[in-house]
Amino acid sequence: MPFEALVAGCLAYVALMFGVAFAADRAASRGKAGWLDHPAVYTLSLSVYCSAWTFYGAVGYASRSGLEFATIYLGPTIVFTGAWWVLRRLVRVARMHHVTSIADLVSARFGKSNRLAALVTLIAVIAATPYVALQLQSVSLSFEVFATDSLADIPMGGSGGTALWVAAGLALFTIVFGTRNLAADERHHGVVTAIALEALVKLLAFLALGIFVVWGLADGPGDMLDRIEETASSPGHDGWILKPDRWTALIIVSGAAIIALPRMFQVLVVEAADEDRLAVAGWAFPAYLFAMSLFVLPIAVMGRQLLPPDANPDLYVLTLPAHAGQNWLAFLVFLGGFSAATSMVVVCTIALSTMISNHWLTPLWLMLRRKPQSGDPEDLRGFVLNARRLAILAVMAVGWVYYRASGGAATLASMGLVAFTGMAQVLPAMIGGLLWRGANRHGAYAGVGTGFLLWLALIFLPSVGIGSPPALPPGVDPLAFAIFLSLTLNTLAFIAMSIFGMPDPVERLQGLSFVSAVDPVRHSRVARGSDQAEPLLVMARRVWGAEDALRFFQSEAAFQGKSGYLPDLTPRFLTRLERRLAGSIGAATAHAMIDSVAGGSELTVSDLMQVATEARRAKEETQRLENARAELARTARQLQEANDKLTALSVQKDAFLGQISHELRTPMTSVRAFSEILRTPDLSPADRDRFAGIIYDESGRLTRLLDDLLDLSVLESGQAQLSVTPANLHDLIERALSAASATRPERVFRVEREPLSEYVGVITDADRLLQVLINVISNARKYCDAEPPVLTIRVRRTLRGGAQIDIIDNGSGIETARQALIFEKFARLNDPARAGGAGLGLAICKEIMANLGGEITYLPGQGGAAFRIVLPRRPPVPVNAGLRQA
Repeated sequence: MPFEALVAGCLAYVALMFGVAFAADRAASRGKAGWLDHPAVYTLSLSVYCSAWTFYGAVGYASRSGLEFATIYLGPTIVFTGAWWVLRRLVRVARMHHVTSIADLVSARFGKSNRLAALVTLIAVIAATPYVALQLQSVSLSFEVFATDSLADIPMGGSGGTALWVAAGLALFTIVFGTRNLAADERHHGVVTAIALEALVKLLAFLALGIFVVWGLADGPGDMLDRIEETASSPGHDGWILKPDRWTALIIVSGAAIIALPRMFQVLVVEAADEDRLAVAGWAFPAYLFAMSLFVLPIAVMGRQLLPPDANPDLYVLTLPAHAGQNWLAFLVFLGGFSAATSMVVVCTIALSTMISNHWLTPLWLMLRRKPQSGDPEDLRGFVLNARRLAILAVMAVGWVYYRASGGAATLASMGLVAFTGMAQVLPAMIGGLLWRGANRHGAYAGVGTGFLLWLALIFLPSVGIGSPPALPPGVDPLAFAIFLSLTLNTLAFIAMSIFGMPDPVERLQGLSFVSAVDPVRHSRVARGSDQAEPLLVMARRVWGAEDALRFFQSEAAFQGKSGYLPDLTPRFLTRLERRLAGSIGAATAHAMIDSVAGGSELTVSDLMQVATEARRAKEETQRLENARAELARTARQLQEANDKLTALSVQKDAFLGQISHELRTPMTSVRAFSEILRTPDLSPADRDRFAGIIYDESGRLTRLLDDLLDLSVLESGQAQLSVTPANLHDLIERALSAASATRPERVFRVEREPLSEYVGVITDADRLLQVLINVISNARKYCDAEPPVLTIRVRRTLRGGAQIDIIDNGSGIETARQALIFEKFARLNDPARAGGAGLGLAICKEIMANLGGEITYLPGQGGAAFRIVLPRRPPVPVNAGLRQA
């Protein structure tokens, strides 16, 4: 591909990223950012972990060290699948405290100490410098692949001019979309959306290359496995031997990196809308890492076999398709590598600029300039934004200088490990602060400081050619030794100084909030009587701008029941003000600014006890509210179900009334019509007898219907007279089967029973129970649609001395949607025209069983219509009923 076409395509891609970021920011500003908070966008933004180190360097790493490259992916996978509860707690606490960076988190936990935050920022800047240089080197080298005719002529360090232009372009993008305003939550929708798109591009590019290598250059997976085995067993590949100490150390630092690297903390914690995003990311992000690692080893092996021996292994992903003449694939891979590098640099510089501004430049500015000039209430806001822009340029410039000074000679993988191991030194203090209330500022200083000095001496300085690693016995890996030594002494110093140190009151309060994962308790200050809210309003205007500050103060005043814009300096107001300020300038700086304006007296032990009591009560109240919410949800579901049932019954009621009218009118019409005929004088005796029989049958039908209605009314009112006597269920079932056989006598049922188990004695109203049995069996004879029809009757003795009767047919059963309605008097089992009758049978059965102290229920999932009749040992005695005992 011509170099000019490559540059044009690259510029078009950059323009696309600008457009996507601009559109996302615009949607967020209009309040239409719902899709921007989708878990898929959040998960894809986490792919910023896969920088040029993993896209280019992982293949070079695999070429030199075999399967050891997998440690890059195993660490994050273990963290996301095995320690997701730590990540959820981390996101929850960070959202509570409006944390803006990893330095801000550590500072907020340990007494809002800006000095500790400044130390963490220093480590982050030093660790990130070679990593930013790594990205610039990777982009520069990828351009050189297309600009050079021979693979052997590609310089190992790339072109400084190309890297400079890339650094300038990335700085511009970061300034435009990363420092547009001081947001209360420090979220950057435009940047995150662009990174999510780049995540798809680099994944597609890497998978396309892998498929081409396995099925295009090799003859499929089998051939590829043979090539890998051949390479691993060839002489000079000692690096492919698994070294447990080195593997363990690398997995630990890569797992730490997924949390502690500034860019990962930015997308994982700061950009998270809430902790629920981790439910999807917990499995989706490891799946993304697996896809990115799937073809690393095949690409590395194929590069060693097909490309010249002096070809740069870090560029196999580009040089393989270029060598094979696949220019469009090479261009796609170039865009993937470009995406991997640029997304990392953008997020990293945003995170570092926030840390530098909040913990270096702004505190220094506040110390040198205590009071703002009159008429310039917004100078701090402008200063903070300009400080961040200056920090972005500085970080990019230092990365480029490091890249030029090192000559780009270092391998990409080794440069990435420097950053990983550096930021891992913050992890003991951060995790300890989240899980251990006894952790304090002295322990954090000791642990982070010890780890930082050891990392400088053993890893960072040797990586830039200053000094050398200590002499070690044969077989001891220097990097693994440095990692274990620095992290072990770091952790021991943190624990020891925390045990012997004494936290101050603010640390105790913050420790309670962080470890218990509850909202920060009320503010630690007791406002002086002379304090006024107006100076705080002036200070807030300097940070947020006039309108935002006025809106916040007015809402707080309205909450207190005051008019105007100035609330009282209550503990709640001061706490909320500090938390909102912390979202813009960091917890330590916000704490210092409110101290300088509002001041206040120190906390006493009684104050701490009161705060602890309030925290406990708050936690209990939270639990009570959660329980109440769950109960309300259950009640709402029950009400919805009842409403649906009533709606269906309302429809059934109309049909019932129409059917009752029909059932009453039809026999009455017949009786009247044939009575009129009987009055005819010349009617023959035979016709007279026939018509009289019809009148008799219709009047009986009318009587039965009225009896059913009266019976149901009596049962529902609880005035039914029961004749309670001993009875044997076997005899009742025999009588019920005989009586029900009159229903559709043409149907021949096979009845499956266990006669011996039916000999169960009960004390009940035998006639009423028989009525229920006849009705259920008759319904089976009416509605069972199976051929041949089978009726199963099972009787069991219950634990409390009662009985249970199951009556099951082998038909299609009753629809699920209608099962809850079949015992209602307005419901019908089937079409009344086909079934006949008013459909009161099951409603009467339900009332009979209720009067007998038992129940009748429908059993789903039995292969047909199934009813269970449960009888107690004996019926209950109603308080106001004429129950007649036999």
